Amino acid sequence: MPDFEVVSLEATDHVEPGDEAPEFTRPLVNDEYWEDRSLSDLVAEGGSDGTGAILVFTPMTGSFLAKYVWDELADRGWDDAAPRVVGVTAANPYGVKRFIEDNDYPFDLFADPANEVAEEYGLAHDLDGMAGVSEPRPAFVALDDDLTVEAVWVAEEWPEFPDYDDLEAELGLA
Repeated sequence: MPDFEVVSLEATDHVEPGDEAPEFTRPLVNDEYWEDRSLSDLVAEGGSDGTGAILVFTPMTGSFLAKYVWDELADRGWDDAAPRVVGVTAANPYGVKRFIEDNDYPFDLFADPANEVAEEYGLAHDLDGMAGVSEPRPAFVALDDDLTVEAVWVAEEWPEFPDYDDLEAELGLA
């Protein structure tokens, strides 16, 4: 038995397929540096096929849940995926860079310490016992090259993980 309680998260009005993804500019962090980047510029660069992106929302970088998700994606080779896979987390660039370095992740993550991107996407949830503190719930949002949402998976419980085989098929990665 896990030593934590599974908690149902409140319903959310998150982005859905067919919606236009909210635009944002945040520090995009890798293991060497970070720079402010807009979502539209990142999507325009694309992945190995040059189209779209998959945004992976995870809780703060110090959480076991964030580590578990990124370990799974690295093990599955999502760093070579088309479209490009990039994270969004409620942490500052220093914490994100340390998280990437410490775990040798081949992914870039947007640092969003105020959690405003998750709020705009309808993916934020308040942390129990911490007034005014929120983080993204685990979610995967696939975008086409026009920033139209193509597919979405959103956690309804904490902790919850997708069936990665089904998710890969839905996102066109299988």
